[in-house]
Amino acid sequence: MQDAVVVGAGPNGLAAAITLAQRGWGVHVVEAAERVGGGCRTAELTLPGFRHDICSTVDAFGTLSPFLTGLDLGALGVEWVHPPAPLAHAFSDRPATIVERDISATAAGLGPDYHRYAGILGPLVHGHRAFADTVLGPLVRVPRHPLFMAGFGRYAALPATLLSRLFAAQGTRALIGGAAAHSIAPLSQPLTGAAALIMLGTAHGSGWPVVRGGSQVLADALAARLGELGGTIETGRTVRRLSDLPDARAYLFDLSPWQLAAICADDLPTGYLRRLRRYRRGPGVFKLDYALSGPIPWRDPACLRAGTVHVGGLFEDVARSEAAVAAGRVSERPFLLVVQASLFDPTRAPEGRHTAWVYCHVPNGFDLDISERIERRLEEHAPGFRDLVLERRAMNAAQMEAHNPNCAGGDIAGGRNTVRQIVLRPVPSLNPYATPNPRIFICSASTPPGGGVHGMCGYHAAHAVLRRRP
Repeated sequence: MQDAVVVGAGPNGLAAAITLAQRGWGVHVVEAAERVGGGCRTAELTLPGFRHDICSTVDAFGTLSPFLTGLDLGALGVEWVHPPAPLAHAFSDRPATIVERDISATAAGLGPDYHRYAGILGPLVHGHRAFADTVLGPLVRVPRHPLFMAGFGRYAALPATLLSRLFAAQGTRALIGGAAAHSIAPLSQPLTGAAALIMLGTAHGSGWPVVRGGSQVLADALAARLGELGGTIETGRTVRRLSDLPDARAYLFDLSPWQLAAICADDLPTGYLRRLRRYRRGPGVFKLDYALSGPIPWRDPACLRAGTVHVGGLFEDVARSEAAVAAGRVSERPFLLVVQASLFDPTRAPEGRHTAWVYCHVPNGFDLDISERIERRLEEHAPGFRDLVLERRAMNAAQMEAHNPNCAGGDIAGGRNTVRQIVLRPVPSLNPYATPNPRIFICSASTPPGGGVHGMCGYHAAHAVLRRRP
């Protein structure tokens, strides 16, 4: 008998396995793909020598996560690469708004919003440990930092539409909109202000780095650490029923609620299965990977200092794009997230060449090709972009699910970020990682704190196992 079996070798599954192995548990991980990583995968998708991250590439929580910072990743070959500026919000008719690591330097470029921006974001950065504990843990609990939580919650509970109105400058309001759009929800929804604050807070506090060589390097490092602790990993094996797995004291699933319901249909109560199946899927993504002959020719060259560039225009433009997705459509002028990792990590492309990683939000299961729409949008902000394209690779939402079934319908966030599903995911419970079966746990991004490469869903799930079975 194994002490624990973990199904899924994404960052959360590996985090759960490592956390248990650190406590002396014998752990076996089962992964359907031929290689570990889940959302942390890297491959030559376009041309030889061009290394593209298939899903996650910018690790906004990488150097904030208590789980990841508790590991000696450097000894495992992981090197974080920090661009000079974490983020730029590009416009087609005015200078970009640049987010520097230093709050004061950023605020200085925001004109009349200097004091308000610094006043709201400053406590998040200076209260680094409280911020990490608040945003990377379950929301339904007694807060460990009540004063910090009260200050943060004052603005976080707001819809981004209201949070943006606290600022006077169009550039600041657009910045808020782009950061809030990481919630993959309409910006009129409560708590989208929290997404804006979290993303900007991480940009200032810990940066938005990439892993040198690609996100696969991080996944391989976690697998190596598990091996050092005596854990084992079996790849290329699909689990369809709990009976497919070896007997164990505990089973942890780095899978969606719908996958868990299918695998454990005979091992969980009917009512709980019904609640799992009612969990709502979030929007999908449409992604383009480019091999380029040179850097992206932004209208504002300052964008070349940023690892991530938001292409969205004014706040109202971003809001319209995200509202269209919520209504089941794709805007003719979609909000784009662009990552230009090769500017700062030369291992991503041959000398003198570059990669670009571009995606926008689309309805769940979207299976059309909107490459032309995206490239028109890029040309508005970077004239001559198409002339640099050596090769492109498109992946719609349906193809994203085919690559990683955990991303149901292209949902990379682990479920729709409604207020209810942010607070009570995947089902209403004081222990969201446990199920009614004392041996079965869920540790995917469908549990708190949700999506992102931080490993904290797995970390918290492992501690739930330890509390139930010390």
